[in-house]
Amino acid sequence: METLLEHCAGLDLHKDVIAACVRVPGEDGERSVYQHEFGTTTQELLGLRDWLSSYGVTVVGMEATGVYWKAPFYLLEESFECWLLNARHMHNVPGRKTDVADAQWIAQLVEHGLVRPSFVPPKPIRELRNLTRYRKAQIEERGREAQRLDKILQDAGIKLSSVASDIMGASGRAMLDALVSGLNDPDALSDLAKGRLRAKIPALREALEGRFTSHHALIVGEILSKLDYMEEAIGRLSDEIDRVLAPFALQVELLSTIPGVDKRTAETLLAEIGTDMSRFGSSARLASWAGMCPGQYESAGKSKRGTTRHGSKWLRTALVESAKAASRTKNTYLAAQYNRLHGRRGHAKATVAVGHSILVAAYYILERNVPYADLGGDWFIRRDTQERHVKKLVSQLKALGYDVTIEHAA
Repeated sequence: METLLEHCAGLDLHKDVIAACVRVPGEDGERSVYQHEFGTTTQELLGLRDWLSSYGVTVVGMEATGVYWKAPFYLLEESFECWLLNARHMHNVPGRKTDVADAQWIAQLVEHGLVRPSFVPPKPIRELRNLTRYRKAQIEERGREAQRLDKILQDAGIKLSSVASDIMGASGRAMLDALVSGLNDPDALSDLAKGRLRAKIPALREALEGRFTSHHALIVGEILSKLDYMEEAIGRLSDEIDRVLAPFALQVELLSTIPGVDKRTAETLLAEIGTDMSRFGSSARLASWAGMCPGQYESAGKSKRGTTRHGSKWLRTALVESAKAASRTKNTYLAAQYNRLHGRRGHAKATVAVGHSILVAAYYILERNVPYADLGGDWFIRRDTQERHVKKLVSQLKALGYDVTIEHAA
């Protein structure tokens, strides 16, 4: 087999141990193999770097193992070309698996060019990704905490969520604070309603009559305190994200022109795919990497239905949320695409298809630095010739049992 990389290495990574294998040219045209084990502390990683340098290694391949690849990758990328490899692409012979054998196998795959490195964003984008992912986790936790709050209220017989659409709004929060402070009078509690909720005071009076005890007050008070802290934390994270994104303000603004994509989603898109689209090469490869297109499954000359592959769950979540928002917009291409597919393929597949279109649009927006240009809600009608569109409508009417005669208007 042809050798594409003369000086390369493979690393099998674990939490506390790294098995390293170096393959370099030896005497008489043979390949020399050197192996060693290292720890994962910073001092051990520096020793690994020096050991690899002593053999003139240029490319280092390592398996994406949990989060354990990050520290070695970030330290070694300053001295070598590092390849992060997908574990699914490196299956070895069953029954012969050891850490040393895995390192040898990785080195051989890299040596012969049989694997392709995964996308690892540059340091500024990695920092942005950490911030956006942690903020998303806090937002989701805030939602779960709000659900716990309603469960405790239901346990106490307080039906506030049955009357107020948002129990954490200004009126709901005032009533909850009063309950925690010891006020249990339904008349006094309902009188704290503000704005349009005051029209529901009679219903509120009934909903706020329950068995709210000191036990419930303790738990609700803790939940409210946690929600306040999380709101502050989300605000601080958003401020830091705005600071980090200052150099990419134009890209965020351009991505926000896509229907269904707000500022927060645009920030997530940038954090997950970066700004350099040349790393992917094409929108099709980006969609494949993100797991937003059907997989390919062909056997015996027959193509069978392929499911989407696993990609970044953070990116997929953002695209699906944007697709659902875009499907509710008026007179847009994305809404027309959703409605066109929803009847035949169902809600889930139509949503993924719209998410794919959003990702493709984001690719070209970032590649060309241009805003989104909508094709219009009537695009699927305009793209057909008039005769073809008329023929389609006639066939649909005939399928419903009608006799159709076409006459041109005078």
